[in-house]
Amino acid sequence: MLNVKPVQGGYLMEYNYAGRSWPTRQYLYPIPEVVIQFNTNLSQIRVGNQGGIMRNLIIVFISLFTFCIGISGQQKCKLNVGSFNLRYDNEGDKDDSWAHRKDMAVSLVHFHDFDVFGIQEGLIHQVKDLVKDGTYTFVGVGRDDGKEAGEHAAVLFKKDRFKLLDSGNYWLSETQDKPSFGWDAQCRRVCSWAKLKDKVSGKEFYFFSVHFDHIGKVARHESALIMLANIKKIAGDSPAICVGDFNGTPDSEPIQILKSDGLLLDSREISKTPPYGTVGTTNQFNLNAPMKNRIDYIFVTKNIHVNKYGTLNEFQYGHYPSDHFPIMIEAEF
Repeated sequence: MLNVKPVQGGYLMEYNYAGRSWPTRQYLYPIPEVVIQFNTNLSQIRVGNQGGIMRNLIIVFISLFTFCIGISGQQKCKLNVGSFNLRYDNEGDKDDSWAHRKDMAVSLVHFHDFDVFGIQEGLIHQVKDLVKDGTYTFVGVGRDDGKEAGEHAAVLFKKDRFKLLDSGNYWLSETQDKPSFGWDAQCRRVCSWAKLKDKVSGKEFYFFSVHFDHIGKVARHESALIMLANIKKIAGDSPAICVGDFNGTPDSEPIQILKSDGLLLDSREISKTPPYGTVGTTNQFNLNAPMKNRIDYIFVTKNIHVNKYGTLNEFQYGHYPSDHFPIMIEAEF
């Protein structure tokens, strides 16, 4: 922002951008009685006492120069974005239960340096395991009671990098404002969202995490319509990212609905570099699974560029961190 105000001996021009501050420097121009003083990021400019047209020309020139520098100096927001279906903690999974997987899951998130990511199927203790070391915090509620009961589709983000501006939850049903089953769904399904401000670039964006039903065909159809309507309503024209387990392959009706009006773009399809890893995003805890079915997605709005996309096919000592592979993109806007 550029402000010009008269002061004793001239005008004070203040340019503020992303809270930056640099040491002040002074330059003496070869025009009688004209001193131009500014700091290196042009956050303050002072034009000394000079009458008439010359002074006005100098002010206009510096104003234009300052504006151009400010525009060119704006930082872009670059993020590592993830989606990770954790597989709920089920003792029946035996050696693949959460107690045996949690360290691998936590270290995967940290090694790949996720800035913000959405999870699915996480019970509250699983979510807390992911934020235990203090790097991340989260927003989201349990789908069964709107508090902590049941699986979460939470949004996790680095608490030192982002400022939480707003957040909310809604259910994929005819009664979106309370825990409820939708249509022919076997489970209650919730979407959690956050509005975040990147402290590095100053950019703001919206992030949605969701899990569509695995049984109800009508529920998945209606859920896709709900997601489109709510992203438009909540995010408007702002950059938005929507991640989740949609329980549908790219040719399925719900995925086609999500892509139907151009609001959401499939990050795998628009990545500037070739996608990394398998096409499929599920493994059933089987190292020899075909891994061809892609049901986990990261969608972005058209004002977000995707530099790269990857399916993280990682395992340790013969075990996966989940029965779904995490997926990740580098997003920029």
